[in-house]
Amino acid sequence: MNDRTTSLLAQPMRPPSAGRLGAYAGLFVLGALVGAAGALVQPGWFPGGLLLALAGEAGAVLGAARLMRSRAGGAAAAAGWMLAVILLTASRPEGDFLFAAGSGSYLFLLGGILVAVICATLTPGRQPDGAPARLAK
Repeated sequence: MNDRTTSLLAQPMRPPSAGRLGAYAGLFVLGALVGAAGALVQPGWFPGGLLLALAGEAGAVLGAARLMRSRAGGAAAAAGWMLAVILLTASRPEGDFLFAAGSGSYLFLLGGILVAVICATLTPGRQPDGAPARLAK
């Protein structure tokens, strides 16, 4: 390793700022809203609603990751989506439910998890300031 790489690796980690934590919380709420909207849209216009719900989730997660320039932004939006969808799958004591036992619901749940993982990991990791090329050996 060269001197510049060694000095960058030796720097202590700074805790995230309050603004950055607030942005992550906002992205979590955005993911939850996208999950709730997708849960309502996907059974209405099958298969178009399913594709629209998954595209909305992909846009939210990938956009969050690109906005924050880190995978953590995408993970925050994906976590909000998953929490909302899991809470909406539970049936109530009165027998009311939002997700019917059908192929569309299962595709939304499993496809949404797959889309969240793919989009959250597509964003490249942060590199130290400098040239956009890979670090030298």
